[in-house]
Amino acid sequence: MAVCTVYTAQSLNSIPTPPKTHLGFNQKQVIFYTNTKRKSPNSKRSVTEISCSADKTVVIGLAADSGCGKSTFMRRLTSVFGGAAEPPKGGNPDSNTLISDTTTVICLDDYHSLDRTGRKEKGVTALDPRANNFDLMYEQVKAIKDGVAVDKPIYNHVSGLLDPPELIKPPKILVIEGLHPMYDARVRDLLDFSIYLDISNEVKFAWKIQRDMAERGHSLESIKASIEARKPDFDAYIDPQKQYADVVIEVLPTQQIPDDNEGKVLRVRLIMKEGVKYFNPVYLFDEGSTIDWIPCGRKLTCSYPGIKFAYSPDAFYGNEVSVLEMDGQFDRLDELIYVESHLSNISTKFYGEITQQMLKHSDFPGSSNGTGLFQTIVGLKIRDLFEQIVAARAAAPMAASKA
Repeated sequence: MAVCTVYTAQSLNSIPTPPKTHLGFNQKQVIFYTNTKRKSPNSKRSVTEISCSADKTVVIGLAADSGCGKSTFMRRLTSVFGGAAEPPKGGNPDSNTLISDTTTVICLDDYHSLDRTGRKEKGVTALDPRANNFDLMYEQVKAIKDGVAVDKPIYNHVSGLLDPPELIKPPKILVIEGLHPMYDARVRDLLDFSIYLDISNEVKFAWKIQRDMAERGHSLESIKASIEARKPDFDAYIDPQKQYADVVIEVLPTQQIPDDNEGKVLRVRLIMKEGVKYFNPVYLFDEGSTIDWIPCGRKLTCSYPGIKFAYSPDAFYGNEVSVLEMDGQFDRLDELIYVESHLSNISTKFYGEITQQMLKHSDFPGSSNGTGLFQTIVGLKIRDLFEQIVAARAAAPMAASKA
């Protein structure tokens, strides 16, 4: 535990104002008192030597490519903690930040070092690390985690320009979401928990066709060209991050409809790393077993092609994992409680909480399939992880005093 110094009342006037650093924040200390006193080596004044520990912010990282459901996941996550997430009041209307009672969500696009024109001139995409300022990202995330407010830059998605910064105060939970939360090892080491949304190329293509052709009038050829142009950088810089994630939500085409290319029925896998502190993987029926389950029948209404669940231990990038899988979609969300009752380690506070959350956000994308179900479960697990971390930090000073 760090040692801080608190000056007596007579010496307070000699303390200089904390300097403002190049990171855009003021240095400060968070102080907790003890009763130990000593003489200052340069003065006869009595000073108090204390142990100090900041109430550090819990930092969550969420990585995914553009258009892969990060915004929907953020809405589900903040809902678990209560309170709606909204942009900073009175700030830039084009801010990417969302703030609720407990959480602050930062979009890592704000750490672009090049605006839209600059990227075009240099021939790089936003996925390329050369277009991002990882030094500033690390320094500011670390500062927030240590309880220090920062002036964070803003990337304006409307104009493609870098706007003046906004003040971000340390929340209880900071979520950094975007393309690169686990790319830089320094930033990765600051994360208390990490998630990767892994959308297969087939599903990503189907989703983009549905959105861009139906809603934006793009041609099939232009959509294919856009995806192919991004693929080399995605494969090089974004996709490898999933090896570091504590949880991967993998979205694949269904295996129940031969040659399906519409992407409406999905197979979703929740890949959970074993041995992560404060996180116990969810399991179906019997922990560590290999289970295949078709729950359709009198208790769960399922239209074609039905629903299949699976659970088993596996290996993922050399790590032991547990994998929970759902293929198919729900017809009635109120019947989801039947499935919920067969899952364990789901970190709910009351019977039916997953079902309640899914019904609450039934209009969110993915609510009828495994994307919504597993995002909700991960949100509940993050709440549990946060509460365990807070409890452990509160108990640490008491344990140290007894030692």
